[in-house]
Amino acid sequence: MGDDSDERTSVRTYVPRYQKERWQSHAERLDMSQSEFVRTMVQAGRSGFEPDDPNSANAEAEEPRSPDADPGGNELETRVVEALSDGDHYDWDELVAALTDDIEQRLDETLQELQSDGRVRYSGRHGGYVLDE
Repeated sequence: MGDDSDERTSVRTYVPRYQKERWQSHAERLDMSQSEFVRTMVQAGRSGFEPDDPNSANAEAEEPRSPDADPGGNELETRVVEALSDGDHYDWDELVAALTDDIEQRLDETLQELQSDGRVRYSGRHGGYVLDE
C-alpha cells in the first residue's frame, strides 16, 4: 500500500472536564485545533525525555515528528506566545511569573509524592530535603 509513516491513526485519552476546557481555551488562543494543540504539547513534553545517546539500547528508532508539532521542539516559545496571546503587555518579572506560575504547585505535589513513597524526606535539622536511601 505504500509508506505507513504518514498514515494517521487516533489516540484516545480521558481527562477531567476542566482539563479539556483549559486545553480548548489554550488551543483557541493559539489558533490551533484541539488535536493540533495536544499533539504539539505531547511532542514538546517528550523533548526532555529523548535519550542523549542515539546509539544507546533504549534509543527509539528515528521517529518522524507529527507534522503539526512544534517544529523546533521549543516548548518555551510556545508558552511565551500563549502567555502573550491575551493582548496585555508584560514586563520581564510579570512574564517570568506567568511562565512559572504552576511550578510551586507542581514541586509541592511532587515532593509530597516522593515523601509518601519514602524516596525523599525533609530534615528540619539540616533545613531541607534529601534523598532517603
